[in-house]
Amino acid sequence: MEEEKGKINIVEEILKIFWVFMIGSFLGYIFEMIIVLFQKGYFESRQGLIYGPLTPVYGIGGVIYYLTFKIIKTRDKGKVFLISMVLGGVTEYLCSFIQEKVFHTISWDYSHLPFNFNGRTSLLHCSYWGIAGLLYIVYIEPIINKIGRMTKKNGIKITTSLVAVFMVWNITISWIAGVRQKDRMQNIPPRNKIEQFLDEHYPDEYMDKIFSNKKNK
Repeated sequence: MEEEKGKINIVEEILKIFWVFMIGSFLGYIFEMIIVLFQKGYFESRQGLIYGPLTPVYGIGGVIYYLTFKIIKTRDKGKVFLISMVLGGVTEYLCSFIQEKVFHTISWDYSHLPFNFNGRTSLLHCSYWGIAGLLYIVYIEPIINKIGRMTKKNGIKITTSLVAVFMVWNITISWIAGVRQKDRMQNIPPRNKIEQFLDEHYPDEYMDKIFSNKKNK
């Protein structure tokens, strides 16, 4: 019985982590849209995947928040802010670094800001992550706990499974289409049917429209 309960708890944790990622990715997209509106005076899509209003760097940050505060269990707002600053800044830095090395592109550059770290993050943006951590423990964490209590329902499990399948496809096609675009930038012709498919359905014009804030490096 305890073994069965342990398995159920693992499933519940996986489901909760998945929805933390999804909620964080969606809220991050909304946040980016609002920031651009204030900066430029118009809406500009800042999605990080080909399909859906999702910016995964925020979803990754949300998962890190979830795992960290589940372990350390502090709710002291000063500590939460400082921990979130560091965690968010490191996450943002690493995501920028990986994007540049894998795709030869960047989606943000903070070189013009004071106290920036190689243009990949800055003290200002680390502060944003700190505020996001506070919002997480006050507003998002209760929602996640509520989702956790609902994971025993078959409807939630089926919905999560369907969304997860879609996200695996979404992340995979976004990744390989991005790699293929990098190859096209280097004038490498398609080497197989998959790359021919990517050239036909995800050409540069389409990719540049989806990832409008992306710049070649």
